[in-house]
Amino acid sequence: MATSFAPDASTSRLLRDAFGRFATGVTVVTIATPSGPLGITANSFTSVSMEPPLILWAPGKSSSRYAAFVEAEHFSVHILAAEQSELCWAVAKDRFALHHLDLDLTDHGVPVIPGSLARFDCSRHAVHEAGDHALVIGLVEQASLRDGAPLAFYGSKAGSFVPQVAL
Repeated sequence: MATSFAPDASTSRLLRDAFGRFATGVTVVTIATPSGPLGITANSFTSVSMEPPLILWAPGKSSSRYAAFVEAEHFSVHILAAEQSELCWAVAKDRFALHHLDLDLTDHGVPVIPGSLARFDCSRHAVHEAGDHALVIGLVEQASLRDGAPLAFYGSKAGSFVPQVAL
């Protein structure tokens, strides 16, 4: 049986659960900071445009990492592989999770996580206010990809995606 409700303060858990019914991939966005590499886990990622090549992700304003990410001129978005679940949760819980990894750097000094299925090295194109989040639009300057199974997120849980049929 479906539950219907008007979103307000008393139904915020229901709204979060309803949003969680949309299965997504999982990304880690990285930037360089004076105190070292900084990452944030995000499932709010989408391609926006092929010409010019634009992507979008949405950091939450309640995050202690918010200001650093919306102000970063360069960032990399890593689409995580199924075997990177531990990294996903480590970065989500600990702002210093990347400090112990041996990371390569882009030409702009942005830390790069090895093993991701795809990576988009971006310059900040625009930032738009959007309620309790911001929409960060990146201009893709470099991209890479490899084959593999993606890490998926559904109902506040991470897992892998197994395709059943081709579209």
